[in-house]
Amino acid sequence: MNDISTLTTEEANPRTAALDSMSVEELLRTMNSEDAGIASAVAQAIPEIVRAVELIVAARGRGGRLIYAGAGTSGRLGVLDAVECPPTFGTAPDEVIGLIAGGPEAFAHAVEGAEDDPARAVDDLTGIDLTADDVVVALAASGRTPYAIGALRHGRSLGAATVGVSCNRDAELTRHADVGIEIDTGPEVLTGSTRLKAGTAQKMVCNMLSTATMVRSGKVYGNLMVDVKPTNAKLVDRARRIIADATGADPVTAAALLDAADGHPKTAIVMQLAGVDVATARRLLAGSGGFVGAAVHGDG
Repeated sequence: MNDISTLTTEEANPRTAALDSMSVEELLRTMNSEDAGIASAVAQAIPEIVRAVELIVAARGRGGRLIYAGAGTSGRLGVLDAVECPPTFGTAPDEVIGLIAGGPEAFAHAVEGAEDDPARAVDDLTGIDLTADDVVVALAASGRTPYAIGALRHGRSLGAATVGVSCNRDAELTRHADVGIEIDTGPEVLTGSTRLKAGTAQKMVCNMLSTATMVRSGKVYGNLMVDVKPTNAKLVDRARRIIADATGADPVTAAALLDAADGHPKTAIVMQLAGVDVATARRLLAGSGGFVGAAVHGDG
């Protein structure tokens, strides 16, 4: 395993050597300039991200789950992506799971030493009954965190698909994964503070993994989140607008359709576009695997 001092994410950044003597505006412009290269760094790894999405989509097709595992900032980013999937895509809480070293309390408070124990990852994955149908995505900016490596090793031992996401080249994580996603974010503005550029890069990758997977799983129609759960006033309004955008219905009709569909925008859209009642719309969606276009055009 590479010594941590040799990692790019641990190097001092010569462009920010005078950080403590900069004016606030100069400091912020410097940070912004450093951040500007993150999207390009992520773009270099798109072929590997494609492979990871394909693994996750295939896993979902056989009833498997997407499971993020990481420590510290990396773990928090996985949890963040996981908890946003149910309201955004209408997934069940156990379809996308985020595990963080030290347990749920580690999301808000550091749990010292948790990341150094690979056995904790085994225990956490055992606790959610990991199976060969699942995909484990381990996140570690350094690419060498024992908790993340332990998660990948355990996943592979059970036959689960495995993905490593790191922010250093030649990462140890990659050697334990079916797909290694390595984002070269370079030295941080604040030396070693991987909550900055590395954290942003990992968030971008998580965004891609979950969003692309859900699009390929029928959770999106056009660019509309048609499985959104309208659990508050803002989301009810959004759901009505989604129905209106997808069908051309006026606001009053869209609201009535949402009510008739028991608050499920996708069902409401199929009702309107196919000219059917709620029971038929549900049957069409079930037959199309949840894809609106196929349900409406009789391909299900």
